[in-house]
Amino acid sequence: MTEWGDFNDAAPLPEDGASELPGAGQSMSAADGPIAPDIEQIAAFLDVVFGYCDGLIPVRGFVDQGQGRDTKPHNIWVPADRHAAVSLSAYATWAAREGSAVYVIPGTVVEQGQARAEHVLQMQTVVVDLDAGAITAKLAHLVHHLGAPTLLVESGGRTAEGAAKLHAWWRLTEPAEGEDLARLCALRGEIAEKVGGDLHFRSAHQPIRVPGTVHQKHGVQRRVSIREHRPRVEVELPDFAAAVAAMPTMPGLEAPTATAGATRPSLDAVLTTPVREGSQDAWTRFQGASAAIGHFVRMVHEGRMTGDEGWEAICQYNAACLRPEWPLDRLKVEADAIWALHVDRNGPPLLRAAAASPSAIPAHTLGALLDDTSPMPDDLIGPRLLTPGGMLVLGGAPKVGKSDFLISLLVHAAAGAPFLRFTAPRPLRVFYLQAEIQYHYLRERLQQLRLDPSIVARARDTLVVTPKLRMLLDDQGVPLVAAAIRAAFPDAPPDIICIDPIRNLFDGGPAGEGENDNAAMMFFLQSRVEALRDQVAPEAGIIFAHHTKKLSKQQVKDDPFLSLSGASALRGFYTSGMILFRPDEEQTERELHVELRNGPGLEPMLVDKIAGRWVEFDRRGERLVRQDIGRKLDAERLRKQDVILGILLDEAAEGRLYSTMQLAEKFENKVGLGSKHTIRERLSVLATKGFVKFRRDGTEFGLGVVRSRFGYLCVEGMTFGPEVETVDPHTGEVTTSARRVLPSHFKCPQSGNCLDVENPEVWVYPEGVLDDLTPEELGLTPHSSPRTTP
Repeated sequence: MTEWGDFNDAAPLPEDGASELPGAGQSMSAADGPIAPDIEQIAAFLDVVFGYCDGLIPVRGFVDQGQGRDTKPHNIWVPADRHAAVSLSAYATWAAREGSAVYVIPGTVVEQGQARAEHVLQMQTVVVDLDAGAITAKLAHLVHHLGAPTLLVESGGRTAEGAAKLHAWWRLTEPAEGEDLARLCALRGEIAEKVGGDLHFRSAHQPIRVPGTVHQKHGVQRRVSIREHRPRVEVELPDFAAAVAAMPTMPGLEAPTATAGATRPSLDAVLTTPVREGSQDAWTRFQGASAAIGHFVRMVHEGRMTGDEGWEAICQYNAACLRPEWPLDRLKVEADAIWALHVDRNGPPLLRAAAASPSAIPAHTLGALLDDTSPMPDDLIGPRLLTPGGMLVLGGAPKVGKSDFLISLLVHAAAGAPFLRFTAPRPLRVFYLQAEIQYHYLRERLQQLRLDPSIVARARDTLVVTPKLRMLLDDQGVPLVAAAIRAAFPDAPPDIICIDPIRNLFDGGPAGEGENDNAAMMFFLQSRVEALRDQVAPEAGIIFAHHTKKLSKQQVKDDPFLSLSGASALRGFYTSGMILFRPDEEQTERELHVELRNGPGLEPMLVDKIAGRWVEFDRRGERLVRQDIGRKLDAERLRKQDVILGILLDEAAEGRLYSTMQLAEKFENKVGLGSKHTIRERLSVLATKGFVKFRRDGTEFGLGVVRSRFGYLCVEGMTFGPEVETVDPHTGEVTTSARRVLPSHFKCPQSGNCLDVENPEVWVYPEGVLDDLTPEELGLTPHSSPRTTP
């Protein structure tokens, strides 16, 4: 094959060529029972091909031809470590069930999503694919001149003569990188030319089947199997290159020439000449399809065709020239890959919009709408907060916590978990385009979230976040963001695209107007945001974070959504809105107002962030009158609680324990606690809430047994007197430790009776007590995890 066939860097799909004969070799039809992958062969292969390499192994799954299945390719990246065999075996088991073949690029890359030739950084093997002609003679020629290979693999395919197709692998003593990697790929091409092997292996990104997996072309199953394995055979790259240079071309083959690229056919020939599978013609189906797709991609990119016209032309070429034609899923994957590569190399496209025909505008009669009783589509975030193709705007003043609130909402949506009153039907794929928080502060904020570990585990790969971007969503920014979204979710489009905030990414169009201009706002929403969504996921929901204007608290309460900054066209365009604001700057609680276009409005919510989590308060507990004096009284009660608990801890540390009456009488009118009656009342409340418990027997601390109803006061974490020394009788080691004061009784929160503590080592609060605490009370309390019973 000549060099003209290297059309682009999208990895070609190998063609095994000849039709499968069920009677040839060790084969069976799918109806006879499935063949399971062989983990030992997979492990042996990985050791030979990747044992010395670092990075990620690109793995590709293609549905084998002739099974009546049309499924898009599935790609994963497996770390080249000791777990690689287990991971690849699990993938191979799934692939065998789905009728897919398993390929790897025999080199490692740095990041997921990388699979082009320039991404491959390390290779440690030289391989030749013998897929046609006299296989036995070709192998003998190789062994005679280059030595026996480290690994000899039967790929599962058969030549027209019925011979097993082979892959021969020689392992190097160390991975090749940089110039050595280019030299290695050139050796692969030279070997293939001299023995009539597959010339695609000139490229570093050419995939190859994995031994131990299942070959299933035309419904005939064979295991890709290792015929020979010599684990001690390794070669030095310079010595092996010298042996390849000295190896003559096999008799009957033309010697390679330096002008191999001169025979590249014209574009007209490619677009009009039918090409069959199995490399039966002057170029392969992959090479022909790549050339045709590349031509039409250039036409669309330069604005000479619309996107629909380009795709139609690609499909027409597929039907007219490829024998048999490719499935549409595979054709689209290759077209998308070439488009992304072309945009990456040549910049944003000049897209030509197609004029919509009158019949393209949907219209329905009243009767049709009344008679349609099909189920409503699932909300992306319910109830009706974000619907498929909808737009949600979250507004708030700077520093009110809207980005923090938004991050928590997106994490829960990505995990398919409820957040406050909002729910997602399943784990959603979320792309969060944010332009405010730099990388290190972004990761710090995410790490500070106090979320259930199961929620974080489910959202690890479904929420993708950008660090602070310095760009606009203009004619150059939109294709860049679209490419980033496709790279983040290569297998399926996102469900939600979030932009935070509008102001930092706003593009008002050619006139350059700002976000306060209605025409500029409509241009941004329609020609930028919706254009981005149409390119990557037409049914995705859009979420905006937006700033609010400086209005009085009363104006915000009267109509919260009038506070949205910028043009009023935004409110007429979105399908739902949320406003987060703080009604009292001295308090941490925020009000959340929600309006919905596609559903009934929601009652305003009172929310706050407590211990790293957003929670909703019951608004029925809000004061309606004398709110200022009520807050002062609450603060005074909180102060007294803190003082009393601190006194008990400090006094015990100095060797003094108190009963309720004795503490009240000793500290009456001290540190602002008031009379002894006030102190006793506060202690009674603290005992009911579980912050104070009791110990009757004080003999351990040199005190007597209290015969009163309760006993000595005890709080969580209390220690008595200075630390004491203890001597280990066996080792003589001297250690110091504090003497803990553990409770023996507690006050029942229901009856007020004195009951025995079951386990003094565990401080237990009555059910719901910690949930009802204000943020200030929670911060002052040395609380343990809430438990339901003492």
